[in-house]
Amino acid sequence: CWKAYLGRPGTDETRCMALGGVGDALESNRRSEEALPVFEATLDLMRRYWPNNEGGILAIQTNVCTCLGALGRDDETLALRREIYARDSAALGASHERTLINGLNMAASLIALSLLDECKALLRVQLLPAARESLGPDHDVTLTLNQNLAVALTNDPGRTSGDRRQCQSYSGANVFFDHRRRFDTSRDHPAGRGP
Repeated sequence: CWKAYLGRPGTDETRCMALGGVGDALESNRRSEEALPVFEATLDLMRRYWPNNEGGILAIQTNVCTCLGALGRDDETLALRREIYARDSAALGASHERTLINGLNMAASLIALSLLDECKALLRVQLLPAARESLGPDHDVTLTLNQNLAVALTNDPGRTSGDRRQCQSYSGANVFFDHRRRFDTSRDHPAGRGP
């Protein structure tokens, strides 16, 4: 039980991990309002006692973003997502999968706030070229980036005819059909074959 860790000092790593576990349990049960202060307390402990644990701090910040987004606090979510993306870019490079995933999260926040021009520029100039080069055009992250670009293009009232064509190529059935077909192994599995 998490209460067993309450008597431990704040510097105890096990206590911090238990606190994070409580936040994870609350968030996974869609109790974001209760999970947020738990994640914020965990983040405070991480910054105070383990400031060099970049990965741990970024993971907790991502959990805070998830809660903020679920609570409709999109401006705060975007500000934190910008910070996470910038830190990952500096630490891991623009082509690292984790950086691209955090960029994808930032793009989703931009779409939620209707900052479509910024979102399109981020996707077209930074994220998609890096994802295609490092992960390949068929990787889940690359395909999801394409999908987010299609959403941004679709929601933009000032889109051009070129934007519409690009949007159709990303959101059309071909992208998702090819993706689904590529990962459908039921045809090759004995249980997936008919009589």
